[in-house]
Amino acid sequence: MAEKHWSHFRHGADIGVRGTGASKEAAFEQAAIALTAVITEPDKVAQKEMVVVTCEAPDDALLLADWLNALVYEMAIRKMIFSRFEVHCDNTRLQAKAWGEKVDVKKHEPAVEVKGATYTSLLVKRDENGGWIAQCVVDV
Repeated sequence: MAEKHWSHFRHGADIGVRGTGASKEAAFEQAAIALTAVITEPDKVAQKEMVVVTCEAPDDALLLADWLNALVYEMAIRKMIFSRFEVHCDNTRLQAKAWGEKVDVKKHEPAVEVKGATYTSLLVKRDENGGWIAQCVVDV
């Protein structure tokens, strides 16, 4: 896997996910990997199936929350977990592809179930170096 551009941060009983990147799209992709890493080690997830995800929101921060919640929804209904993401944003609309596989408890050893992304610590912005940060707290 490429260099890690995601991290977690503590927030009470829940977990913060943060992605960074040269573009907003890259930061959203890394935030999605951080979401996966709450559940399992992303390197354990094979990229066998591709799922298309679209969402729309009035601003970047709400778009991040909608994006992560769309992934949580796709994981729940398809019983899948994802490890690779390709995000394209057009103003308030996000179109993405997510690659992953069906959850295998023995292989993935899921730690927790993510219930959803929250608006707590919700932030999408450029950092002091011109890169992007995308973060929020997820309910586990």
